[in-house]
Amino acid sequence: MNGINSIRTIVRFREHAEVAKALYSLPEQWIGTTLDVRADSELVKFYRRGALVKVHPRQPPGGRSTDRGDLPEHKAGYALRDLAALIATCAAHGPNIGIYAERILDDPLPWTRMRTVYRLQGLVRRYGAERVEQACSLSLDLDVVSVNKIASMLERATENTAPALPRAVGQTATRFSRDPSEFTTTSTSLTVVPVTDSEETC
Repeated sequence: MNGINSIRTIVRFREHAEVAKALYSLPEQWIGTTLDVRADSELVKFYRRGALVKVHPRQPPGGRSTDRGDLPEHKAGYALRDLAALIATCAAHGPNIGIYAERILDDPLPWTRMRTVYRLQGLVRRYGAERVEQACSLSLDLDVVSVNKIASMLERATENTAPALPRAVGQTATRFSRDPSEFTTTSTSLTVVPVTDSEETC
């Protein structure tokens, strides 16, 4: 888009306004207010009664531009998808809880997994950090990343119990099994008897 488009929009999406299917933050005071917008290929400018109130770099459809200063402090972590702060909060409860949070957020769209980490934090509040730390440690040892599994272990108080591993295939007897003694080899001593001259002429 090389020209300038002028439209109107309402600030309503958690301190964000939508322009051409992208979201742009504005100060909380403008929530519910209709603003004039001028957008080109580089910038999106918001006006209130002719006065400029906000400028953002242009975002593609589905994008988001958020100025931390526009957000209330209690919402900043979530709105900015502050993953590092979330992981640090989990790690403060225990190193394995922090690692588990990192594993949960190891996703191409990590912000879609943040609610799962919040649930993990809820388990800490409910069962205590020590038990959740042990459950995360056991789950990591088994390479299982599932908050549902963590919750199940805590509900059944099995976070200190290593599960029995399945027996290897072929370990139990089958109809074609044979006793190992059948394959035991024995050595037999042979005695060489010399042939006499009379026996050769027979």
